[in-house]
Amino acid sequence: MHPTPSSNAYKILVVDDDPDIVELLEYNLRKEGYLVASAPDGRKALEVAPQFGPDIILLDVMMPHLDGIDTCRQLRAMSRFKETYIIFLTARAEEFSEVAAFDAGADDFIAKPIKPRALMSRLAAYVRRDHETSAASETIEINGLTIDRTGFAVFQEGRKISLPKKEFELLAFLAASPHKVFGREELLQNIWGNDVFVLARTVDVHVRKVREKVGDHHIQTIKGVGYKFNAD
Repeated sequence: MHPTPSSNAYKILVVDDDPDIVELLEYNLRKEGYLVASAPDGRKALEVAPQFGPDIILLDVMMPHLDGIDTCRQLRAMSRFKETYIIFLTARAEEFSEVAAFDAGADDFIAKPIKPRALMSRLAAYVRRDHETSAASETIEINGLTIDRTGFAVFQEGRKISLPKKEFELLAFLAASPHKVFGREELLQNIWGNDVFVLARTVDVHVRKVREKVGDHHIQTIKGVGYKFNAD
């Protein structure tokens, strides 16, 4: 369960080996009413996270002992963090870093230097999205899948399939309009929003991850155009 949809109910874990960045984030997050914990590297984050129980994790990529990509992958392997928002903070803007982050299970990707006001706005959007989702109980049943938008869960022949939030939102968005073809830019706008800069290839990574979990036949690739949900 998520906490009540207000910022001060949310716990945020900051993972970064730069103490100045940690101090900056902790100050601004606490000023907004969030509960905050921090860790200096991925190894320590794996110790702190189960004790603290964060709703959102801000995770650096380049860290000693255990980098952000491997940390994210290990967090997603824990059942309690399969639906936790994981947002990468990194100075590395190379394409492979972003793709690797989403491939590991990241929900978002924010480049340094960090602009506190923009970050707070982004986090508020996540809190608001949880509120809107919980307020609108809706279930989609299509092509052998039951998609529970309230519980962020997918069921296939009685078997529950847990997806990270962005993968879930992508599947639910496509399933809500079966047979309609969506281009990558349209999917980016609807799933990630206008204020998030991510590559079009990010959509491809998420589609591949969803297919691995629910089966290849549910999302169809329309060459040169985009994707659609196959309801047949």
